[in-house]
Amino acid sequence: MSQKVEMAQTNQELPKQTVVVIGLGMVGLSFIEKLLKYDVHKRFKIESFSEEPRVAYNRVGLTQYFAHRSEEELFMQPPLWYEDQDVKIHLGDKAERIDREKKIVHSSKGLAVPYDYCIIATGSYAWKPPMPNVNSTGVFVYRTIDDLNDIISYSANCKKSAVIGGGLLGLEAAKALHDLGLSLTIVEVSPILMPRQLDKKGAKLLLSEIEKLGINHALGQPPKEVVVGDDGKIKGLSFPDGKFMELDMLVVAAGIRPRDEIAKNSGINTHQRGGIFVDDRLQTNDPSIFAIGEVALHGGMIYGLVVPGYDMADVVAANLANPSSDRKFAGGDLSSKLKLLGVHVASFGDYFAKDDVAMPLVYKDPFGSVYKKLLFSKDGKHLLGGILVGDTDDYTKLHALSKSKKPLTMNPSELILGVKSGQAPGSDDLPDEAQICSCNNVSKGEIREAVRTKNCRSIGEVKSCTKAGTGCGGCVPVVVEVLNAELKAMGQKMSQNLCPHFEFTRVELFQIIKIKKLRTFKEIIETSGKVGTYGCEICKTTVASIIASLWNEPILNQATILDTNDRFLANIQRGGSYSVVPRVPGGEITPEKLIVLGQVAKKYGLYTKITGGQRVDLFGANKYDLPEIWEELVSAGFESGHAYGKALRTVKSCVGSTWCRYGIGDSVGFAVRIENRYKGIRSPHKIKGAVSGCIRECAEAQGKDFGLIATDKGFNIYVCGNGGAQPKHAVLLAKDVPEELCIKYLDRFLMYYIHTADRLTRTARWFEKLEGGIDYLRSVIIDDKLGICKDLEEDMARLIDTYQCEWTEVVNNPSRRNYFKQFINTPETQPEIEKIEERGQKRPADWPKVFSDPYEKPKVEDLGDQTTWVKIAPVDAFPEDGGQVIKYGETQIAIFNTGRKRWYATQNMCPHKRAFVLASGVIGDNENGVFHVSCPMHKKNFALETGECISGDVDLKIMTFGVKAEDDYVWLELPPSQELDRLLGTNKWIVTKKCGTNKSLKASIDVQIVGSTENAGCASAECGDKKLDW
Repeated sequence: MSQKVEMAQTNQELPKQTVVVIGLGMVGLSFIEKLLKYDVHKRFKIESFSEEPRVAYNRVGLTQYFAHRSEEELFMQPPLWYEDQDVKIHLGDKAERIDREKKIVHSSKGLAVPYDYCIIATGSYAWKPPMPNVNSTGVFVYRTIDDLNDIISYSANCKKSAVIGGGLLGLEAAKALHDLGLSLTIVEVSPILMPRQLDKKGAKLLLSEIEKLGINHALGQPPKEVVVGDDGKIKGLSFPDGKFMELDMLVVAAGIRPRDEIAKNSGINTHQRGGIFVDDRLQTNDPSIFAIGEVALHGGMIYGLVVPGYDMADVVAANLANPSSDRKFAGGDLSSKLKLLGVHVASFGDYFAKDDVAMPLVYKDPFGSVYKKLLFSKDGKHLLGGILVGDTDDYTKLHALSKSKKPLTMNPSELILGVKSGQAPGSDDLPDEAQICSCNNVSKGEIREAVRTKNCRSIGEVKSCTKAGTGCGGCVPVVVEVLNAELKAMGQKMSQNLCPHFEFTRVELFQIIKIKKLRTFKEIIETSGKVGTYGCEICKTTVASIIASLWNEPILNQATILDTNDRFLANIQRGGSYSVVPRVPGGEITPEKLIVLGQVAKKYGLYTKITGGQRVDLFGANKYDLPEIWEELVSAGFESGHAYGKALRTVKSCVGSTWCRYGIGDSVGFAVRIENRYKGIRSPHKIKGAVSGCIRECAEAQGKDFGLIATDKGFNIYVCGNGGAQPKHAVLLAKDVPEELCIKYLDRFLMYYIHTADRLTRTARWFEKLEGGIDYLRSVIIDDKLGICKDLEEDMARLIDTYQCEWTEVVNNPSRRNYFKQFINTPETQPEIEKIEERGQKRPADWPKVFSDPYEKPKVEDLGDQTTWVKIAPVDAFPEDGGQVIKYGETQIAIFNTGRKRWYATQNMCPHKRAFVLASGVIGDNENGVFHVSCPMHKKNFALETGECISGDVDLKIMTFGVKAEDDYVWLELPPSQELDRLLGTNKWIVTKKCGTNKSLKASIDVQIVGSTENAGCASAECGDKKLDW
């Protein structure tokens, strides 16, 4: 197998050679992408077989499927991409045999495809331990989307569950079952979790964090038998010691085995325990056939991680495309970085290096739940590997340092205690060959090359060119560093402009608006924006936030430039309903107010849940019911909780000295005071606070934007922490501070953050970018280094003095109440999603799943040519720069008034998730002058003229209609209502309980019109991207 691949010399006139890829998983797709990249002379045509009925999807992100239930969101390339790249794919057709003599691949559906080269990327299957009844009803594996759908369906009637397997895959499966609301036990043969990635101390910390979620475990206990009932369904697990674990369902995620049956059927050498033998070029014993990924046995190893599979794909693609190449696979990198059950875990390099070659440096923070173990060479000059639990922020840099094998330029301790600004190594310290993005195997050098030769000037363009940062996203901060450093070296800099309409940052625009005392978006864009532009969903919402932070006028004075949550003073939920969250300062509430909440929830059929911020969330409110709901709540003494705004959310508290025998400070009283002081104050992002009555920290103050912990002398003040997707431990600003001085420091801190942070930047991310770190922040807030503390205090005092409850203002203002009507042309209402009962409460039906079979999409020509102009409503019923909904028959139509004598009309339903919300979106124009609406649900942008999606989802379109303003009325060009209802009637598209299982309702539900499908969207992550910043 040592011979090289024999290939014809490059010649444009030679016939194309066929490469057949068996298996269209992550590694198979990676090979296709690499071959397309390296095949500059276009000498190959590619065909691929996939046993699954769908294109390649992200198996690493399977757990996310339980949240969004959308196959499309897992697709690594959209279905149209394969057609665009001239890659022929056979979905739902398993390749069963290779005729090596005739060089033909035969499939289960009878296809016979000849090949010049064949790539086997069949991956693996989930292994089940050999014990009785393991294939019984209620026992599942965790491997494919179909497996997940089966788990979701079966779990509906289950309460008790278990996962066999405490490794990476097992903990992913455990997260899924936990999210389904099942009680859960993790069963693992080893005495520790993740024994292949963690040492005992790291595993112990991980286990303690998992226990906090109420998850049980049975470690070091191999199960003996799956116990089933008379109906053949699982009843539990038995163990060798006689113990019995009662269960309703079981998921086995204990390992994998290579899917090498096609090799065995075709005379290709395989190992008796599984795996196809390959050499360093990934060739099998047949020089025209290669194996890559989890099916390949290289050097006695089967690699169960995706990154080594990507490396294999790269080697084979490079060698096929370049006859003179002699790339070899030198073995896989077993480093990994994941978030498991809410805990960040990573291991890299030689993380189990022996004591005779390695010297460990260990950091353990039991309060912050952080464990770091870095292994260095005996002389401390080389980083060999490491284990990180709880804090993996430095993983990318540390991994690159260990992989480079180069001597360190700093002391080992600086890598683990790098708390001061400038201590940790930057991207400049990394060599070009250092891997920055492990998900897609992108090196620092490739990012630099993209900046220099492909004119990438933004993080979105770098992502598009290199795919760096498009996997788990953990490497994005380092990608940004490399981009900035390269632009700086070229004498340029990355654009920090807010958007195409303003050549200023959010901080610069804040100062312009403050100094010039501008109060409307129209004034601001005319004085400071690009001439002739209109604005967009980025600058409009940012300016709205700045105006609110400065002048604190009623937020609905600028309703049409607000994001939907602010526009209707409530968080939009699935199906277009809203949540109601009254303020409960400090989590303290009287029985009388609790009763009112229950009465309101019962009256309006609202789903009720206690939030993590110690208040009550009422879900499922119709937009048109919000004023009536809030009238009852305001009458009972409630105020807006601002759960919908970039503002102070809550100040959490423990009971402190009021009740707790350990309490040394009145945490409840101080939390109530602070929350009432800062309520309603708008900021670049949401703000959360907490007050703990003692060092036991029950209120979790060190995980908040600001937090206070009582001491016997006052309070310790912590700032710039947060939980969520990127948890960050807060830092100590000051110790033993008296209560009144705490208020002064917090006033200054919050206003300084509001003045200087970028848009949608939490305090933790703002602090990370702050030069000088905590020492500089102390000098500004405590020592008044900049001489601005008095100004900051005055700014805060003005906001506090002008506070008014936004919902009180609405319920007392009839014109405001009218704004919440569902339709402006009729008092009628329509349900927009079916409600189903679950655990005694009503919730929206699940969004439909994605089906791979085609769907006949209605087209505008189906309406015929019998349209007439229909008089709709007075012009003044439509606010400038905004949209409204009208009901025509049973169809919802959105009408948009740009305020520039340009009107547009479209369907109100966003085709992405069939939510009737487009009229509530912000309208704007892009850099090409194309007017669009940004869907408030997931920020898909649709051109108002053509209906095309211009934010990357070319398969999505909306129907548009003729519209005109004449004689003070708005008119629409429409067919008869029954004809339009046939295509767009709300009853036809409303999401119901049946949508999840009824295949007559296919998932490609966008209404299509005739026209170009050219993607005019921008490359930046800001423009209609799937990533939302909550």
